[in-house]
Amino acid sequence: MKLSTVILPLEGWSTSKEKWRRAEELGFHAAYTYDHLSWQRLENRPWFGAIPTLIAASLETLKLKVGTLVTSPNFRHPVPLAKDLLSLDDVSNGRLIIGIGSGGTGNDATVLGTETWSRRERTDRYEEFVSLLDELLRQPITTKQGVFYSSSLARMLPGPVQQPRPPFYIAATGARGFELASRFAQGWVTTGQTQNKEQTCNEIVTEQLERLRKAFEHKGRGVNDIEKVLLDGLNDEKPLASLDAFVDWAGRYRALGVTELVIHWPEPDSIFDNRMSTFESIALEGLGQLGV
Repeated sequence: MKLSTVILPLEGWSTSKEKWRRAEELGFHAAYTYDHLSWQRLENRPWFGAIPTLIAASLETLKLKVGTLVTSPNFRHPVPLAKDLLSLDDVSNGRLIIGIGSGGTGNDATVLGTETWSRRERTDRYEEFVSLLDELLRQPITTKQGVFYSSSLARMLPGPVQQPRPPFYIAATGARGFELASRFAQGWVTTGQTQNKEQTCNEIVTEQLERLRKAFEHKGRGVNDIEKVLLDGLNDEKPLASLDAFVDWAGRYRALGVTELVIHWPEPDSIFDNRMSTFESIALEGLGQLGV
């Protein structure tokens, strides 16, 4: 099992870079950031761009993997995004992980002046977005006509450092998302959230992993070949309350088959307002107490 973190792009780089350096010192597998223009839970706070932040983080670190968790079609087009990701993979010397989701509602979904997409259109766009991004990062030149996203002689030279392309971590909770993951994913991402208040996060993830397994079997792939990633902090669980709480939490999800846990870097005056001393103890000792 791996332990990673999410660092929100809330501060100028002169301050924020110390967090990314410290993330590497603490031994995290990867450090991710959200790809939003603003985030509705902190919409009145400063917020910086994901790709420039990750490029800067790559230059401040040596081994730490960096990535989006997640980028989405809300305000991105696959062609310019692929060029930025190609550059990021180069600057990081092949340390990039590309987390991709369908995107949520809110400001990011309408900031370009478009109407809010229906759930069906959002999923249709997600599938086309991932498919074209995959081709762009695998091929030197891509021409493809889609319903929502197209490219004409899009050149991605010299190609990414990671071949055939950097890994895709696909966020999925529904049937079409699981099918998309079975086609393109090297990792799967969940938050364990649900509208059903009677279900625990553990029960939700258990069900999701079974549906993921079936989707992969249908495609002739083994689900054990990909990372299963749980992003904490957006559900009702409190694993950062103490070191013991984290060890208990991590052990339960390790038993389910989750292979990577992602915890949020503590941020004052937010839903991620946890004690830094506890967070660092978890980073340094948490998985060790499970024998990892």
